[in-house]
Amino acid sequence: MTDNACVRCGTVTPPHDVVSVASPDGGFRLLCSRCFNTEMAYLADVQAFEHPAFTSVRLPDADGVVHEFHFRSLLFGDQLSLEALELASGDEDRAGFRFQLLGDPRSDPFELLGDLLQKMKRALAVKHLVEDAGHLVVAETTFRGRIEWDGNENDRLPCVVIDGRRVDWPDFGAMLMAFEGWQFRIELVDPSDEA
Repeated sequence: MTDNACVRCGTVTPPHDVVSVASPDGGFRLLCSRCFNTEMAYLADVQAFEHPAFTSVRLPDADGVVHEFHFRSLLFGDQLSLEALELASGDEDRAGFRFQLLGDPRSDPFELLGDLLQKMKRALAVKHLVEDAGHLVVAETTFRGRIEWDGNENDRLPCVVIDGRRVDWPDFGAMLMAFEGWQFRIELVDPSDEA
């Protein structure tokens, strides 16, 4: 994991807490979430906004495996985004659990944190994939996850993250072959909503 320095305050920050912000000159600046929120509060005229900071938490999944989550808060004008990220070694952006809730930036951020923790516990209590003969298969007939870029510059294929595990597109297709002939319904849900 490579740390980055915020161009505004100089703080060396882990990648999950850095925001790439477009500059008027067409370039990009890396800001820590605190400096990003300070700029957004000024631009959105959010008076007396205080950047909430939370310590990481560890929560068990349906199998009792403990996952560590780090929090990031980002102010987007009239909304405060609170995100919980499980940092997976080496592939931070495309693996691990990730949760988000949106709230009013003037409300108590600890109340939003409580709501996010409840959302996380509900999601972690359900297992969508199981291993069968060394392969991942769908546990039931419903599974939830998120779509990510596969990281290959030459392909325009996604990968999916289910149960915090990265599944490449061909492997995802192989999982679906167990349901050949079945109908399906795809519903895309904003990351801040309940899936």
